[in-house]
Amino acid sequence: MTVEAVIWDFGGVFTTSPFEAFARYEAENGVPKDLIRKVNSTNPDTNAWALFERNEIDAKGFDDLFLAESTALGHPVPGRDVLPLLSGAVRPRMVAALRVCKEHFKVGCITNNMVSHHSPGADEPQQAAGAMGQILPLFDHVIESSKAGVRKPDPKIYLMMCEALGVAPETCVYLDDLGINCKPAAALGMRAIKVTDVDLTLAELSAATGLIFEAEVSA
Repeated sequence: MTVEAVIWDFGGVFTTSPFEAFARYEAENGVPKDLIRKVNSTNPDTNAWALFERNEIDAKGFDDLFLAESTALGHPVPGRDVLPLLSGAVRPRMVAALRVCKEHFKVGCITNNMVSHHSPGADEPQQAAGAMGQILPLFDHVIESSKAGVRKPDPKIYLMMCEALGVAPETCVYLDDLGINCKPAAALGMRAIKVTDVDLTLAELSAATGLIFEAEVSA
């Protein structure tokens, strides 16, 4: 495989996974484990999460609709409680790996996000906005679902990135923390890497690109 581009997800890749924050919220509020993820996976193309990431509803609409959807599953959770849980700590080694890749390949970012929440152009209601503001300028091209009106795992958004970078899918490596988002990338011919443990991820990225990544980032 000849690599011409490395394409990255953002949350859960350059920052720690929001699933950890979801679990803490559920434990602290007597909500069944993984309920928030269950809400987000129910009617995944038309639920509150999907509509907000395509910028088809505003924050108030998300708050109300998420509450209705979680209530339908037996445990009411306001959408306004969920949004602050999306912020995560930056993973410096992943950012360092991005910088190394940028020296050799085109680099792009496809992120499902919410324009009124953690888009770089929004008011910064949480630390993730600052992280995005610092990291996104490193990319050659960025596609935000809230601005493009299309979200992963729709294959169209991956093809939009390939067109923007001027590369064929089969020359791309794609990284995402969600398997559902890796599948369409792989189906298009990309080398898909599911991000879990940072060490394992960078080992896979090294194998795919032939690049060497530092084991640790100097302070």
